[in-house]
Amino acid sequence: MVLKMIETPRLILRQWLPEDYPCFAQMSTNPKVMQYFPKLLSRSESDALIDKFHDIIDHQGWGFWAVELKATHQFIGFVGLHEQATQFSFSPCVEIGWRLDHAYWGQGYATEAAQAALKFAFDQLALEKVVSFTTLENTKSQSVMQKLNMTYVKDFQHPALAVDHPLCWHVLYQIEKNDFC
Repeated sequence: MVLKMIETPRLILRQWLPEDYPCFAQMSTNPKVMQYFPKLLSRSESDALIDKFHDIIDHQGWGFWAVELKATHQFIGFVGLHEQATQFSFSPCVEIGWRLDHAYWGQGYATEAAQAALKFAFDQLALEKVVSFTTLENTKSQSVMQKLNMTYVKDFQHPALAVDHPLCWHVLYQIEKNDFC
């Protein structure tokens, strides 16, 4: 499967480009953007993450896509789908996730892009269910999950974080194909 891009009224979800690297690196050092992640990323860690996302999209045609504004072609973050084959008690599953630069929060971009990614998941990949998760404190992402008509499933401890880590506890949401509109 080769996917060139997904378009929404205001956004383009696409493969990562060389010019995305510095913008994403800047996002990855922003304490507001990274508040609910274990740490800020160095430039090499940020670049390696883009390389991973790029390779997954090259291999399977989908993944965490770079997101740009249609009107200006400005890179604003990423939204997409990621296979979680073994990491969680609810694996195997496909998660939907997003990370946008702080300047683009509160404008409906995450919801708009995530709706397009879910449409792709259900129509093109023929998935029956997609999950999403975040820390208990990340109410902004939970609000996006609720706007997507996702349903709360449970709280859980993230297996990659120590039990006493402040971000260890997460909330799991899911949406089934029949509940997607």
